[in-house]
Amino acid sequence: MKKTCISLLFMISIIFFTPSVFSQTVTDIDGNDYPTKNFNGNVWTVENANMEKYSDGTPIPQVTNNEKWAKLTTGAWCYIDNNPQKGKLYNWYAIAGIYDNESSKNPALRKKLAPKGWHVPTNDEWSLLKEYTAMSVASKKGWKKSDKYSTPGLKMDQNNETGFNAYPWGQRFTIASGGIFFGESSGAAFWTSTVSDGDPSGWVKLYYYHIGFDSATIASNNYLGVGGMSVRFVKDK
Repeated sequence: MKKTCISLLFMISIIFFTPSVFSQTVTDIDGNDYPTKNFNGNVWTVENANMEKYSDGTPIPQVTNNEKWAKLTTGAWCYIDNNPQKGKLYNWYAIAGIYDNESSKNPALRKKLAPKGWHVPTNDEWSLLKEYTAMSVASKKGWKKSDKYSTPGLKMDQNNETGFNAYPWGQRFTIASGGIFFGESSGAAFWTSTVSDGDPSGWVKLYYYHIGFDSATIASNNYLGVGGMSVRFVKDK
């Protein structure tokens, strides 16, 4: 009986004093914790990336100036509307780990954005989420009002059934639109790590996924890598 009690106390101590054993979060280089959840066999972070460094500690520049952002060819991040109270957006060069001119030419020199054991999801991994409705992955607040059935902007208190918690931070435009911010409250835009067809201008294009306030489905498209969007992570297998 005494041995059983000791064993029970030992198990209780593990549960309450060794949280890392049962942790359901991942931590980035800056100490930000991200809750995670399984979707169709892949473990996703259910909050947007928030780091200001690559996984090896190399700083990612914050770029606030619209014109400078629109002409970038290396990694950068920004706050929505340059407001620290809002979320962060990243360009594709940050996802690719292109932090200087040399790493742009030589992939072997590139950095990693995601925490160790994680990666920015591919187009195929994102496509598995398209079976969910837009409102089931959308956050419960922040969306522009909509009168369309089964959309994030209709009845926000019924959103986020899956716990994915996509918040409508919008995105940052490319050189054609001068690097301005666009779409806050209207949509959530997320990069994939998958390169799409090249652009005639020579700029890199990437697949991305969009959740709109008045759309019932998750949409996909491609966009120039100099644009700014939110980022999530998927656990390596």
